[in-house]
Amino acid sequence: MTRLPRGLRIALLLAPALLVVVVLFLGGLVQGVLQSFGYLPFLSDWHWSTDAYRAMAVDPAVRASFVLTFRTAFLATVLAVVLGTSGALLVRSTRRGKRALSAVFQSTLPVPHLVGALAMLLLLSQGGTLSRITHALGLTSGTADFPELTNDAFGWGLLAEYAWKEAPFVGVVVLATLNAGVAELEDAARTLGAGRWARLRHVVVPLITPGVLATSVLVFAFSFGSYEVPVLLGRPYPSTLPVVAYQYATDTDLNARPTAMAIAVVVALLVGSLVAVYTAVSERYLRRTA
Repeated sequence: MTRLPRGLRIALLLAPALLVVVVLFLGGLVQGVLQSFGYLPFLSDWHWSTDAYRAMAVDPAVRASFVLTFRTAFLATVLAVVLGTSGALLVRSTRRGKRALSAVFQSTLPVPHLVGALAMLLLLSQGGTLSRITHALGLTSGTADFPELTNDAFGWGLLAEYAWKEAPFVGVVVLATLNAGVAELEDAARTLGAGRWARLRHVVVPLITPGVLATSVLVFAFSFGSYEVPVLLGRPYPSTLPVVAYQYATDTDLNARPTAMAIAVVVALLVGSLVAVYTAVSERYLRRTA
């Protein structure tokens, strides 16, 4: 029996997964790009143009949406990194109950973002659990006195959900890094006279930086492109870019479809550019520290 070359065997094994990626992802991406330039074969008067991109650039709803989306993604990433890294360092330094604390810290990982958004809605809304507790304690006279934390203009509910869900993800990566021989390096630094803050600055922080950067990119990319969380916890206007794209895509006027696809393409390009920049920077950092 003729043995297949190793490269061909690997290609055949990967073929089902690659087929799904090519057909669903690349196929959808190509279709979206074509439609953003006016390719609408189901309309008799379609024509190639960049009108959708020009309309998107001057649309006040899209401009407000971009500011909200970028601000939310940036702040959510910062919160997730700070809370996740701090939590990982706390779990690592805990002596008693470390396993239980680690389990609680990671408990949100299997929870879908949609469930997390519903939980935040029930907890933080003006008719939610916290509002009822403050009313029962006499801190507020009614639900209207409770701060507007969901469906608000700033996006407090969005930030709370992203931080609650993504901080443990960052923490797990940091914990894995800290457990990979960091203790031995800290012991060596301690024997050389390095104090706690010196060890943290010169040993721990440099070692966890690549993992923190990688998770930061993933958190920002998800927060920037998320749909289910802002559609539940955000306002109809201004809303995030994915929600605005969906609103245009489901408009009864099919001529709005190119604008929806243009917004989606811009989101994909921004996230893809961020990943490309991170890859280049991380490779340079690893070569420098190798």
